[in-house]
Amino acid sequence: MACDDNRQEEDTAFLPRFDGNGLLSAVAQDCETGEILMLAFMNAEALAATRATGLAHFHSRSRGTLWQKGETSGNVLHVEQILVDCDQDALVLKVRPAGPACHTGARSCFYRQLEGEQLVRMDDA
Repeated sequence: MACDDNRQEEDTAFLPRFDGNGLLSAVAQDCETGEILMLAFMNAEALAATRATGLAHFHSRSRGTLWQKGETSGNVLHVEQILVDCDQDALVLKVRPAGPACHTGARSCFYRQLEGEQLVRMDDA
């Protein structure tokens, strides 16, 4: 294990470990219900914007740009807490959603379950 690995896993310094594309995974979780709302990616700019504003920002891999969740719909995610995993390459954003989290209008992006080879929409999504 490299010295940097030890430092990221045992030190108190925040040293996010971005991947080769400059991204890390970010899971948005409802801070009241614990429901997983969405998974997106953050680069350094998105992480900085999230920390500065208290609103979830992400990096769009398809557009290659910064985006604030809900910037057009108004369904923003107010970030209450940021949890960092052991090797600092993934985050959990504990959020208060101001509306549906999914662009489809579903409360969560995880509104279907796999049954055999079929995706079945869950009733309470």
